[in-house]
Amino acid sequence: MWHLFRADRRDIELCFGDTLTELLRTTRMEMSDRFIQHGDTSVLLHSAAVAYYSFKLSRRLKFAGQRRELLRGALLHDYFLYDWHHYNNEFGVHGFCHPATALGNARRDTEVTALEADIIAHHMFPLTPAPPRSRSGWVICMVDKVCSLYETFNRGIYPELRDYIDGCRRNAGRFAA
Repeated sequence: MWHLFRADRRDIELCFGDTLTELLRTTRMEMSDRFIQHGDTSVLLHSAAVAYYSFKLSRRLKFAGQRRELLRGALLHDYFLYDWHHYNNEFGVHGFCHPATALGNARRDTEVTALEADIIAHHMFPLTPAPPRSRSGWVICMVDKVCSLYETFNRGIYPELRDYIDGCRRNAGRFAA
């Protein structure tokens, strides 16, 4: 799945790597590596995979601009910062309520644009009733579902992406053992 869409290394380093490094440096995103999302995939790795493949797909679809916002929205879409497998949420079931929690955490830790908020708030459509309002939001909504299924039925996935995240951690001055 890693090589589904090819992009030149320069685009990855300038857009994806810089955005991930910035969020690792300035937010609590590193905490999301402690929590499992699907299968044995951490929330951080899942979010990075969704961002990576959404970036690739947006290039294929020739979306103009907004790449940084697409990446930030994808990286922050599951920024809920708790273990949802063992979390008793008084506000509802995780699948329905975590987008609001992720958006609240993102707004607390960093500036969030309207496009990023749309991506985060609506990525669980149709579980959440309002659909994404942007093409970027739709891309992330769909890629999130594909990655989730892939992660649920496979183990030890995205090895190159794991290495790339480690490089971004080093650049951010953070490295989890």
